[in-house]
Amino acid sequence: MASPSEAEANVSHVEKKKKPPVRYWQETRGKTKDDNKAEGQLEQQKEQQTQREKKRKRDEQPGGETKVISGKSDPFPGPAPIPKDKLEKFKRKGKIQKPHQHHYKLKDIITRSEEASEMAQKQAARFDFLLPEDAGFLEGDEDEDTCMISQEDIADAVDITSGAKYFNLKLCQFGPYRLDYSRTGRHLLLGGRRGHVACVDWQSKQLMCELNVMESVNDVKWLHTEHMFAVAQKKWLYIYDSNGIELHCIRKFNDVLRMQFLPYHFLLATASATGFLQYLDVSVGKEVAAICTKTGRLDVMCQNPHNAVIHLGHSNGTVTLWSPNQKEALVKMLCHQGGVRSVTVDKTGTYMITSGMDKKMKVFDIRAFKPLRSYFLPTGASCLSLSQRGLLSAATGDIVQVYRDVWSTPVTKPYMAHRVRGSVWGLGFCPFEDVLGVGHGEGFTSMLVPGAGEPNFDGLDANPYRSAKQRQEWEVKALLEKIQPELITLDPSELGHVDRATFEQRHQDRVEALGFDPLGKEKFVPKHKKKGRSSAAGIERRKRQVGHEDQRDVIRKTVEDRMKLEEDRNRMKEKKAALSGKRSALDRFKK
Repeated sequence: MASPSEAEANVSHVEKKKKPPVRYWQETRGKTKDDNKAEGQLEQQKEQQTQREKKRKRDEQPGGETKVISGKSDPFPGPAPIPKDKLEKFKRKGKIQKPHQHHYKLKDIITRSEEASEMAQKQAARFDFLLPEDAGFLEGDEDEDTCMISQEDIADAVDITSGAKYFNLKLCQFGPYRLDYSRTGRHLLLGGRRGHVACVDWQSKQLMCELNVMESVNDVKWLHTEHMFAVAQKKWLYIYDSNGIELHCIRKFNDVLRMQFLPYHFLLATASATGFLQYLDVSVGKEVAAICTKTGRLDVMCQNPHNAVIHLGHSNGTVTLWSPNQKEALVKMLCHQGGVRSVTVDKTGTYMITSGMDKKMKVFDIRAFKPLRSYFLPTGASCLSLSQRGLLSAATGDIVQVYRDVWSTPVTKPYMAHRVRGSVWGLGFCPFEDVLGVGHGEGFTSMLVPGAGEPNFDGLDANPYRSAKQRQEWEVKALLEKIQPELITLDPSELGHVDRATFEQRHQDRVEALGFDPLGKEKFVPKHKKKGRSSAAGIERRKRQVGHEDQRDVIRKTVEDRMKLEEDRNRMKEKKAALSGKRSALDRFKK
């Protein structure tokens, strides 16, 4: 018998060799029928488990009460309810009429688009609660009119940051001034009549550039970003950058008096002293359209932000609406007995406000092209401007008056008033700020107007706090999403509709050309025959045979109609011949 030490000596310290791993070809060979049966049972169990989970999820829908770990039921099942007024605020459009059953693909696309639109509406209504700011208005004490409160009192009452937004720039040498705020509301562009041009970051009071063009300036306008602006000088149109460097001199655009920039179309619309309305695509630098309005000097101009239609005021008291797609005016409205001095349109595209030489200020509903209100101003309004919240500013001489709710209720007195040093030449509300910019003969004045600006901005569209990187990204995206000028119409909602009149006319022309209605009768579908009699060739032969029979009926009918027409013509000829063969009472006078 071996001793324990000998037994330990016989045990090797080297581990036994492991079997090599089984490859997939060996595994399949080694499997038996029992293994395959076991795998099939496992798959069946997995399918049953997934079906149970689907059934459980279906039972736990918002309609029924769900059980939690504690065993209690949810007292508020489903998503939180949304107020109806919020849903109505963000309602987009009505439901589209779905086609017949055989257009199943189109039906599916319409259903999915409606579901996405409904989800976006609900999300916008929910996120509306998260908007942090509210718009306020100026309220006076008892028996105190808000129009009697001076700008100095308002600047003293508000915080230091808001009070710094009221300031005056004394620029007596090169006035009067026209102005324009950028879409973000952060940058200000000033253009003096005698050649002075300056762009300023007005909130930080930092001067970006300043130059003298050495000729008269009629108008200034920012382009798509705060790094480019257009100046309508005495002779031609010039484009400058924010450093004051001249980028372009566009000599096709001569004698320009007024300009408007369409941000979503990248179009600069100009009105000239020669009566031409011209459109310049600033993304490619090409002239899109040049329209001769045949109405003389064009010095009154504004745009409708809702549909990008240009409104022009004329000396005969009419206001015309223009699109680059047509050489004639879309609409002509007689608004005043004298010449039109100023025109402005609100951001929803619903109301238009005009002032004329007859010292009247009128409010029109553009949807019906009818006047709603008419106000008499003792000296008339030379400049008009509307804010994002619907406040109207009117300049009468050297006095600037601000009105509230001019289209909903009759207004008897202004909301605010302020006197500037010289006659007003330009007005403009700053976006997203309670500030009104006034350009006059003695320089520029920034007024505080509580409740003028939109308190909540869309960070994806016009963000006042965007960085340089965000601005670059936004510019690329805006260029990719540029709207073509062919889509500018009076009613933008028509773009999503089918032109049924044109479709019916085309269908009628097709019917007349073919001699039968191809859409009038459903296509013949042959029945499936058994015992191999429904081969592809047999089905096509039966289809062709039925088609020939239908065509024969149509041809027979058309031949019968032609024969009837021929018979009627022959009958008429016979009648005429019979009538001509009879003797009349006047035949005795023939020689």
